[in-house]
Amino acid sequence: MQIAMIGTGYVGLVSGACFSEFGYDVTCVDKDAPKIENLKNNKIPIYEPGLDSLVEKNQLAGRLSFSTNLHHAVKNADVVFIAVGTPTRRGDGHADLTYVFDAVREIAQALSGYTVIVTKSTVPVGTGRKVAEILKTENPEAEFDVASNPEFLREGSAINDFMRPDRVVVGTMGVAAKEVLEQVYRPLFLIETPIQFTSLESAELIKYAANAFLAVKISYINQIADLCEKLDADVHDVAKGMGLDKRIGGKFLHPGPGYGGSCFPKDTLALVKTAEMAGAEISIVDEVVRYNQSRKHSMASRIIKHFENGIIGKKISILGLSFKPETDDMRDSPALEIIPLLLSGGAEVVAYDPAAMEEAKKLLPEEVIFAQDAEACIKSADACVILTEWNEFRAITSAKFLKLMAGNIIVDLRNIYVPDDMRNAGVIYDSIGRA
Repeated sequence: MQIAMIGTGYVGLVSGACFSEFGYDVTCVDKDAPKIENLKNNKIPIYEPGLDSLVEKNQLAGRLSFSTNLHHAVKNADVVFIAVGTPTRRGDGHADLTYVFDAVREIAQALSGYTVIVTKSTVPVGTGRKVAEILKTENPEAEFDVASNPEFLREGSAINDFMRPDRVVVGTMGVAAKEVLEQVYRPLFLIETPIQFTSLESAELIKYAANAFLAVKISYINQIADLCEKLDADVHDVAKGMGLDKRIGGKFLHPGPGYGGSCFPKDTLALVKTAEMAGAEISIVDEVVRYNQSRKHSMASRIIKHFENGIIGKKISILGLSFKPETDDMRDSPALEIIPLLLSGGAEVVAYDPAAMEEAKKLLPEEVIFAQDAEACIKSADACVILTEWNEFRAITSAKFLKLMAGNIIVDLRNIYVPDDMRNAGVIYDSIGRA
C-alpha cells in the first residue's frame, strides 16, 4: 500500500507517521523546502509528545519519506490524503478551501491508475463533491474515487488518538473506495475499533458537529462556573455530579478562560456559516462563538479588578501561553486576547511557557518579556495568572509564590491549586467557579 500525504502540518505529519507505523509506505509532501529538509533530518516543526521518535523510527525503516515532489508521490500512490490547512476565510467566516482546491488541481495532473483521493482536512459539506468535479475537469481520463476521512486528533495525545481512536469515520462515493479504505484501516479493525462508513456529506458534517458539541459543552460549564460564583457553589462538585450521569459524561466539563486551538474556533464558525447557507437554524453554536470571544475579554477584566488603582506599572506574570498543555499551538489561545489587554492597561507582562515561547514571540506584542522558567517569570510580580495548566506549574507551592513575588495575587484561570491551601498561606486567590 502506497500512501501520499499532502501537507505536513499537524494533521498530515501525525497521520503520515502513524500510517507508516502500520507498515505502509508513506510519502509526506509539502511545498516548504526547508521544512521538508528539516523533516528528513528528523527535526520536527511542532511539539507533540512521541512524534519525533516515531518519525525517526519509520524513516530509518524506509517506510516514511518527505518530499516537495507532489507529482512523483501521487503517481505511485494507491491513496492520496489531503491534509492542508482550512483556516477561517477573512471577511466572512467561511472555511477557506484555497489550499485544498490548489492541491486537488495538482493531484489531478499526477494521477496514474485508479486512486482514492481522501480529504482529511476539515472541510464543509459539499467539498468532496467539488473535489470530484475539479479532478474530472482537470483530468477527464483519470480513474479515481473521492472520500472523506475527518481526523479527531487531540493535540498532546495525537499519536494515541490515531492508534487507538474512539472511532474512524469514512465517507465514500462508492464500493471500490470503501474497500480500499477498509484495507488502509485494517490494523485498527483488528483491534475492534468502530469504523463508520457514511456518505461524503455525513462524514464532512460529523467532524463539525462533534467539535461544535464539545465547544458548547465547554461554554456551558464556563457559564455554570459564573453562576457558581454568584451562589457560593463549587463548579468542580457540580461538574462531577453532572459527569457521573452517563448520558453527559465528565469530559470537557472543565471551566477556564475559553476554548482555543486549531479546531474549535474555526470549526464552530464554519458550521454557523454552513447552516446559514443551508437555511437551517443553529443558534446554539452561534451564541457559543459569541460567548467564547467575550469570555476571553472578561478574563482580562477579572485580573485588572484586583488592583483598585489600575494596573499601570504593575508587573503581571503569565504562566502558560499555548491554548492547552502538551502542545506549542498558539492558535486562538486565550493568551492572545488577554495579554494585549493587560499591556494596553499599562501593565508590564512577563510570560513563560514550557513549549510555546518561540511561537508566542511571533504573535504577541513586542513589549512582552519572556522568562527562562516559571520561577523567573513570577519573581517580583505583583500578580500571577495561570493561563495553561502545564503539570510543572502544579508543583509551585504557596510558599514559593510568596517568597518570589512582590505581591500576593494569584488569578488561577485553570483551577490547578486548592483554594484553602492558597488562602490560608496568605495568598489572594481567585479561581473559576469556586467560592
